Amino acid sequence: MTETFYIVPAGARGLWFVLGFVILVLSFATLMIAKTARGAQTSTFELSPAGLRLRGDLYGRLIPASSLRGGAAHRIDETETGLIPVRRRLGTAMPGYLSGWFRLRDGEKALLYLTDRTKAVYVPTRSGYAVLLSVTEPERFLARLKEIAPGT
Repeated sequence: MTETFYIVPAGARGLWFVLGFVILVLSFATLMIAKTARGAQTSTFELSPAGLRLRGDLYGRLIPASSLRGGAAHRIDETETGLIPVRRRLGTAMPGYLSGWFRLRDGEKALLYLTDRTKAVYVPTRSGYAVLLSVTEPERFLARLKEIAPGT
């Protein structure tokens, strides 16, 4: 003859904890996706005597003018295959939008805000990385950058 024995039911407290954790993770993920999507549309790059301020998503910062190598900055040419991002280190890689820290094909570390490579500029720094930006007016951006940080 078979007898069946049941488990002692778990308290609801543990289940509520798991549910709360799942809701927290989903909320955080939704917030991060929304911030990234907004950054892809509204990021700005401000040049001033203080330096280059990147505003938009999580990777915004001020890069001091003394760290910028404006004389070596240039518009990216499609033949420059060494400047193609190949490995994401800490960043966002969505179709049509790359932001954050990447390694370039030539091995250089780079901070990216890229949506359109045909309007992208390469800005090397003295801090061990470069910045690649998709700018609405690349020539005007480069001219202003060379005014505030003319060094190579």
